Amino acid sequence: MTAFFYVLLIVAPMALLATAFIALRKRNQGKSAKRAMGMNLAVFGVLVVLLSVLSFNVFAASDTNTAADTAQTEQTAAQAEQTAGDSSKGLGLLAAGLVTGLAGIGGGIALAAAAPAAIAATAENPKSFGKSLIFVALGESIALFGVVISILIINEL
Repeated sequence: MTAFFYVLLIVAPMALLATAFIALRKRNQGKSAKRAMGMNLAVFGVLVVLLSVLSFNVFAASDTNTAADTAQTEQTAAQAEQTAGDSSKGLGLLAAGLVTGLAGIGGGIALAAAAPAAIAATAENPKSFGKSLIFVALGESIALFGVVISILIINEL
């Protein structure tokens, strides 16, 4: 099981790079890259699901193997608890990174829409600067909320 996990860790970035290369090639040929980018997102989603399922399986397999050893000695019981704690800590760090990354992406999308509109509104009417600044700050707060949640997750580990 772990060999398949390591092979997938090598194949996953290669698959993402291949789909990105296909999207760029279609764009250079003058075709619409929307379909290729959709394929890239689909491959990314499938790979995220596969990696998460395999990582849970690898951790579960290592936990069951150490559970059989705990019946033999007390020293291996302490080692099994440490291994379980390490795997849960790793999953917690993975969750914190995922929260921060997704919140950053969401904040970037919000700012991509709000900042140009705020600049245009301020150029037309300088009195609207305060109102437009609020909308830009709301977009930035999404990313800050993600960072705060990831800090809370890390503190619980």
